[in-house]
Amino acid sequence: MLIVGQVDQKMIIRNYRTSDEAAVVDLWSRASKLAHPFIEGEGEGERARKLREVYLVEADNWVAEISGRVVGLLGLLGSEIGGLFVTPEEQGRGIGRTLVQHAVNLHGTVTLEVYEGNTRARRFYDRMGFTEQGRRIDEETGHVLITLRRLAT
Repeated sequence: MLIVGQVDQKMIIRNYRTSDEAAVVDLWSRASKLAHPFIEGEGEGERARKLREVYLVEADNWVAEISGRVVGLLGLLGSEIGGLFVTPEEQGRGIGRTLVQHAVNLHGTVTLEVYEGNTRARRFYDRMGFTEQGRRIDEETGHVLITLRRLAT
């Protein structure tokens, strides 16, 4: 567990627990719909089922918590950030930055994929020192994914 001071509250980064599922699925759904309005059915249905049954089971998941409330999710697949989501009302307060730094602290160099259409996330990752490594079409959605990498510091 990592405790980080944030504004006037302490943020805790800890391992995901199955008891976090409802809060995590809710924050993921709301954050995904905001970040990916170009993906039909984002944040619900089959994509939500995959989150619950695959990603929350198979990934190394971490949550950010403030005052007992789960406000962020970091899913790691080895050194790849498979998912980074912050509840919409808490975005812009350093939670995503702290979760990325947690991944870097654990693995050094990290990679991730971000949708080309997610311009806010692309700006965030650019500020975090990620560089583009390639592009591909996501078979599931038909949208362009950009592969990014941040070298260990």
